[in-house]
Amino acid sequence: MQHSPSSMSPANEPGALLGGWISRADLAQQLQVTEGTLRRWEAQRWGPPCIRAGRKIYYRRSAVLEWMEEREAAGHRRGRRGARR
Repeated sequence: MQHSPSSMSPANEPGALLGGWISRADLAQQLQVTEGTLRRWEAQRWGPPCIRAGRKIYYRRSAVLEWMEEREAAGHRRGRRGARR
């Protein structure tokens, strides 16, 4: 996968300390939700797990993917009751 120099931040470089982590701002942008939504999910203990490093919030990329897969599986278990066919 090719990255343009502008999209490659130091946290994403191989071997970087935060290589497997994503900031709240970046995750919000990728999920197309607001940072406020991620804050609310954290308060409700619903969203992907995160850690605090001072004032910064980080999400482990693998944990976010697992959380998304769990949401996908939960949607399949619920079925399509009442949905249009």
